[in-house]
Amino acid sequence: MGLRAATRGAPPRSPLLARPQPARGREENTGHVTRKRDFVDLHVFGAGRRGRGPGEGGDRWRPPVLPLSCVLQVKSEGPKLVPFFKATCVYFVLWLPSSSPSWVSTLIKCLPIFCLWLFLLAHGLGFLLAHPSATRIFVGLVFSAVGDAFLIWQDQGYFVHGLLMFAVTHMFYASAFGMRPLALRTGLVMAVLSGLCYALLYPCLSGAFTYLVGVYVALIGFMGWRAMAGLRLAGADWRWTELAAGSGALFFMISDLTIALNKFCFPVPYSRALIMSTYYAAQMLVALSAVESREPVEHYRLSKAN
Repeated sequence: MGLRAATRGAPPRSPLLARPQPARGREENTGHVTRKRDFVDLHVFGAGRRGRGPGEGGDRWRPPVLPLSCVLQVKSEGPKLVPFFKATCVYFVLWLPSSSPSWVSTLIKCLPIFCLWLFLLAHGLGFLLAHPSATRIFVGLVFSAVGDAFLIWQDQGYFVHGLLMFAVTHMFYASAFGMRPLALRTGLVMAVLSGLCYALLYPCLSGAFTYLVGVYVALIGFMGWRAMAGLRLAGADWRWTELAAGSGALFFMISDLTIALNKFCFPVPYSRALIMSTYYAAQMLVALSAVESREPVEHYRLSKAN
């Protein structure tokens, strides 16, 4: 009785003195509880999920959750890209004049793309053989290097050859990105942007370039659509490789539009620096998107069979 009375008459305990409870793991909709250290909260401005918390009367904002394995995977790719960054620095430091093309300048310009070949091969030949999308990106990089070599000699009449090589590159990239999800709204936006770019270039074009540039703009617009179709910045389905693919396509479009404006319309200030910086960034991001390949070969064969 004395103990009960003492307990009954004791003042309520202040919440400030309450011992903090250890953080519990998040419970996902997958039916199991995961540990807290297996996830990293990615706070993206303007992006997130809204959900109803326990005991709350309204919705609350939840940041998208990025698995820690993805963060570690991004960090692990850095050392493999060191040769690419060094080769890119060599190109910009030497800055060989484009008015006197040579095999040395061709090698220096193509060297960063060669390093991206090595970047994909560093994941193993078995990885490329098991993932058709990664293989297509590798083949696209091969055609890109050939296109770079032709563009070094464009004043000698090889501009069209380079244009055709990069057109093939975009077809391989679009095939690697796949047709799922379809994302018709994204396709409509890319179609409008491609049409505006061609309308800007059309008054400056003549002869066969009127049709060649039109086909090329359509191809790179299609590639950009497929690269951005799977882009999701919020939710549990967020993947950094999709962001790399979409960003790479955007940089590629900026680079090629600058080439076209500088060649057909008017001189663009610092055009070479703008073209090459966005071009190398685009190729690096597209190569990175192959790391988390979209479909293993067995899934690819099943989709073909169906």
